[in-house]
Amino acid sequence: MIFKNFTELIKNVQGFQEKRRAAVVAAQDEHTLRVVFKAKRNNIVEPILIGDKVKIKKVLDNLKEKLDNSAIIDVENDNAAAEKAVEFIHQNKADFIMKGKIQTADILRAVVNKEKGLETGNVMSHFVFNEVPSYHKLMVTTDGGMMMYPNLDEKRQIIENAVNTLITMGYENPKVAVLAAVEKVNPKMPESVDAGLLKEMNKNGKIKNCIVEGPISYDLAVSKKSAELKGYNSPVAGDADILISPNITAGNILGKSLLCSAGAKMAGFIVGAKVPIVLTSRGSSAEEKYLSLVLSAAALK
Repeated sequence: MIFKNFTELIKNVQGFQEKRRAAVVAAQDEHTLRVVFKAKRNNIVEPILIGDKVKIKKVLDNLKEKLDNSAIIDVENDNAAAEKAVEFIHQNKADFIMKGKIQTADILRAVVNKEKGLETGNVMSHFVFNEVPSYHKLMVTTDGGMMMYPNLDEKRQIIENAVNTLITMGYENPKVAVLAAVEKVNPKMPESVDAGLLKEMNKNGKIKNCIVEGPISYDLAVSKKSAELKGYNSPVAGDADILISPNITAGNILGKSLLCSAGAKMAGFIVGAKVPIVLTSRGSSAEEKYLSLVLSAAALK
């Protein structure tokens, strides 16, 4: 299964027998709840609202939305809300976590807690699906939001996080492009060296269930015409499912360029924990938050 656009992804999730349960942390936020209840009406999620119960109910009244009282969990503060969400995951009372009116650092503190958190042993990385008008399918970019300057082994884990997420969604043998400015390993360009080593890891079976190409430039990864003109032969060329950025700066620039200049739609969440974690920024549009909920629901086993 390969998703061409978000419409296909939404229809897929709506076909699930059971709606995914989203634990919304510090849920007393109108912008967040407006999106959450849109997802509820569209048979995407069943919300569990954790936070200041009085404020949450006031927001629900303003939105003219109703929710069973048992699905609104009152806690003392934001930190307690994050801890309660993690606890609900362990108790199988929720399927994934969404950030509400809380600082990202506060919610992540509960997630990475060594005794009670949701770590798996892999790094946590930011997984983004992009619907780009000029591309023939949804494109993953990673990591432009979590890992700042990943070393070789951390890049391997970022690839594994993205590949495992797509496989959970029904993909088979995703195509991974490890991006650089050149197509040949250059000792003076560390990202090209890492890309070549990651490709070798894939050939040697250390990175499984995917095809890794690298180093490869962006144009060759997404354009068959460019690959043909340059005589670059690879099953990944012009058909990449996953684009791996060398660092957070490159990943951030790539993602925002697609969004602001190429007319892309995007959805993202944190992978590498036991469950998806939706950490959209305060500046994220309602559509991005909604699609991120859809994506997280789709990525659950």
